[in-house]
Amino acid sequence: MSRRDLFPPIEPYATGTIAVDDRHTLYWEQSGNPRGLPVVFLHGGPGAGATPTHRRFFDPSVYRIIIFDQRGAGRSSPLGELVDNTTQHLVEDIETLRRHFAIERWVVFGGSWGSTLALRYAEAYPERCRALILRGIFLCRQEEVNWFLYGIRNVFPEAWRAFAAGIPEAERGDLLTAYYRRLIDPNPTVHMPAARSWSIYEGACSTLLPSADTVAAFGEERMALGLARIEAHYFVNQIIAPAQDIVARIDRIRNVPATIVQGRYDMVCPIFTADELARAWPEAEYIVVPDAGHSAMEPGIRAQLVAATERARRLV
Repeated sequence: MSRRDLFPPIEPYATGTIAVDDRHTLYWEQSGNPRGLPVVFLHGGPGAGATPTHRRFFDPSVYRIIIFDQRGAGRSSPLGELVDNTTQHLVEDIETLRRHFAIERWVVFGGSWGSTLALRYAEAYPERCRALILRGIFLCRQEEVNWFLYGIRNVFPEAWRAFAAGIPEAERGDLLTAYYRRLIDPNPTVHMPAARSWSIYEGACSTLLPSADTVAAFGEERMALGLARIEAHYFVNQIIAPAQDIVARIDRIRNVPATIVQGRYDMVCPIFTADELARAWPEAEYIVVPDAGHSAMEPGIRAQLVAATERARRLV
């Protein structure tokens, strides 16, 4: 019988930091089997950071689990830093870590923004990817950003009203600009209320059924600031141009084994994006979880992600 839930909690056997330039230092950790199948975990957001729960998608007797916090996120420093924080910087950071750990090839696991980053990394370095495990597909296109800012109100009107209420009524025609201006303000009395409002909105819309624990986690100060500030930064500045379009470049990774897991009722990264990716990439295994929203902790999604890591272990 295949495993259907997370592995037991574990602690890292090594932690550290690596300076990727004169400004940014990344937190990293390794857990599991030091001689096992390497896997790198790419967290969402951008800016959300990783948590101890993320180690539990992988059998620690089989996998060498490498988790890190991306630029400006989580335990990396400086928190919420936007200078030299672009998709290309993050792609090169992944490659810097691979070389740092002397890994030839690894499994790449990413959800939400992590799926964007996993796909961009794989298309840049396909020879370094043993397999891809992707969840809650997001391609950072304008239509997806517009959905996040305005479309979600069609399903979560209460959460959207609370989100919009964080901005004076006269500015609500352009919520992104209004929030971004507040999020980059150096005064914590300005940027923290905006960060919590943005992050709690995302958390409230991330699960199929209401989850107070999820909302509380998204409201935590470091999580909220990293997520909201960096997310808004990417939405304002880093929309993927047609020349960089992930789907248009799918031939670069067509032969990399891949699993795509998508919640049918994902309101943060709605299914139309995953469906487009799956149609362009029929070689990938595409799993739609019929009773799930966005969060990796939705029971059906976490079961499918664990099952995907169990299948990938055959690559050892």
